[in-house]
Amino acid sequence: MGMLSEFRQFAMRGNVVDLAVGVIIGGAFGKIVSSFVADVLMPPIGALLGGTDFTGLKFVIKEKVVEAGGKVVSQPVSINYGNFIQVTIDFLIIAFSIFMMIKMMNAMIKKNIPPPPPPAEPSNEEKLLIEIRDLLKSGTQN
Repeated sequence: MGMLSEFRQFAMRGNVVDLAVGVIIGGAFGKIVSSFVADVLMPPIGALLGGTDFTGLKFVIKEKVVEAGGKVVSQPVSINYGNFIQVTIDFLIIAFSIFMMIKMMNAMIKKNIPPPPPPAEPSNEEKLLIEIRDLLKSGTQN
């Protein structure tokens, strides 16, 4: 029972819960960005490049082998670089969005930090010692 209560204490720490929420929101945000790139951003870019569908771009290393009866003996082997381009654009958009979000949060945190308090006024004893020091420097006495 000790290990279970220790795990519960670990899991309920604020930073672990915050991390879990961040991962869940990040996953959902990633899906939104992936949809944006695949469904909104890449079609116009593909149209500008002559109707290219980026997910279909690939280098075929080995064609599929089909028997006389139509049965596929071996699947084709290809390097799908178009999908890689799309995923790279997804990553760049997500990374830039997170960078901007963290930059805004840091700016908000800096605004909320109160200025340091002014230095404490010297005590009467310190004032007297300063006055004595200044009198000794000037070489005059009262």
